[in-house]
Amino acid sequence: MNKQKKILVLCPYPQNCAPSQRLKFEQYYPHFEKEGFNVTVSPFVSQQFWKILYKKGFWLKKIIYTIYGYLIRFKDLFRIRSFDIIYVHLWVTPFGPPIFELLLSKLAKKIIYDIDDMVFLGHASEANKKFKPLKGTQKMIYLMKIANHVITCTPTLDQFVKQHNKNTTDISSTINTDVYIPKTNYELFSPVIIGWSGSHSTSTYLKILEPVFEKLLDYGINFKILIIGNKDFCFNNKTIPYEAIEWNLHTEVEDLKKIDIGVYPLPNESWVFGKSGLKALQYMALGIPTIATAIGANYRIIKHGENGFLIKDNNVEEWVKTLLQLINDKSLREKIGKKGIETVEKNFSVKANAVKYISVLKSL
Repeated sequence: MNKQKKILVLCPYPQNCAPSQRLKFEQYYPHFEKEGFNVTVSPFVSQQFWKILYKKGFWLKKIIYTIYGYLIRFKDLFRIRSFDIIYVHLWVTPFGPPIFELLLSKLAKKIIYDIDDMVFLGHASEANKKFKPLKGTQKMIYLMKIANHVITCTPTLDQFVKQHNKNTTDISSTINTDVYIPKTNYELFSPVIIGWSGSHSTSTYLKILEPVFEKLLDYGINFKILIIGNKDFCFNNKTIPYEAIEWNLHTEVEDLKKIDIGVYPLPNESWVFGKSGLKALQYMALGIPTIATAIGANYRIIKHGENGFLIKDNNVEEWVKTLLQLINDKSLREKIGKKGIETVEKNFSVKANAVKYISVLKSL
């Protein structure tokens, strides 16, 4: 038998927590193992750190946990040579110049760099914006340059990375269709559930639709906004009916299935062009008719009027018109929902993309 190849994954977050890991490379570990690659995972953020990472305050604990993360990375340096491939997601360490990344380049046999979002532009959640100036945005550029291969997730991001490394593969966030079992009932009950799912840092994008929801109220539509992922979210307009719940790995699919119509609003800013359209893919995989802003990777996922709807420039009237169409037409909801399922299964499922990851690993 051939000797198993060993992979060390250096990632920011614990397993099964962050979408950029959970719905990208983490769900392919069984496929890696099946092809003879033994996977070891080393997250910078511990489970205890993760629980407070996006909460306001807890500064002392966050500093202590960050120091602990650096100690973990220091220990990792002593075992890097024993692995055949080092798989880095986003960064090795979060702050300052690329010192640990430089040491990695000297010690690693082969490096795969996995980048999600335009992280090199600099970004911080509302809870941790005080630390934004300390973030090492040059680490990402350095990792692009030293990697043997870079995995991106959008056409725009892939094009940017190619300026620094010609060896790239664009693999979108993907859905495990064995877990995401689609809905079959397209009847509407009162109130209509318009849903959004995401993180604390992106929940502010939902406020783009406040004028849309206000107009739905003016039309007398009985609806509720379901927000999954930020239980502290609130609209500026207190008359908009909503329910905000915390994301839970074990109930994620069932929570999403409560949604009648999924919305994915995005602002027109550079950061957005690194997003792979994950929210839209989650809705579509479950057969939930989806409306999204016409920007970035959403164009390659959604064909307007066929498997979803794209709204240019977040035009309020178009958002309202499309929502009303879906609310009032069951056959349209079903048609769009079923086409969405087909799109995900064919192009954006784990089954459809596993060969791409395996191909990258074997090429090294």
